[in-house]
Amino acid sequence: MLPIGWFVVAVVLAILLTMWVTFTLTRLDRLHARVDAAEAALDAQLVRRAVAVGHLIDASRAHLGEDDRAALGAAAQRVAAGTVTDRATSNERQVVENTVGRAVTALLAEPVPLDPAAESELREAAARVLIARRFYNDAVRDTRSLRARRMPRLLHLAGHRDQPEFFDIDDTLPPTPVAAPADARLDAARPLDERLKEDR
Repeated sequence: MLPIGWFVVAVVLAILLTMWVTFTLTRLDRLHARVDAAEAALDAQLVRRAVAVGHLIDASRAHLGEDDRAALGAAAQRVAAGTVTDRATSNERQVVENTVGRAVTALLAEPVPLDPAAESELREAAARVLIARRFYNDAVRDTRSLRARRMPRLLHLAGHRDQPEFFDIDDTLPPTPVAAPADARLDAARPLDERLKEDR
């Protein structure tokens, strides 16, 4: 091949490499921006759940034991004071969020009369945490996957950005109470002796 031919091939390869690097850098920027946005949304939903816990404690104070009020209140205050994006306390935050989530699930599973509005608010907040955490972890997974490829690693395309970390907590939704059918409720309200006569 003539020298001019090698030169053309080199130019074409350089253009293709430049285009690929530009495309990958743009994609990395978008993925990191997606992680940041999902991180902020997750933090907001976690704080919202903590606020809902506080509302439930205040509205249902008469039906909650002293230990439940103290444990939930302390955990909720710690959540409201921290952020998911604080990498130094990320592991501690996950522990606190697990404590809050499991305590809420256990509380709502018990047959304790709670304020309906506060309970509904807390259930909705828990559902939003579940969705926000999934969005965040999906963004982290996609970003880490691209950064782990050979060429982005060799060319240091991620620069000095920190590797995004997954946020793993138990965000199992509290069980939803199942209302008994109207006929069953009416039947249960009838005197026991009448029901026994019909069963014979």
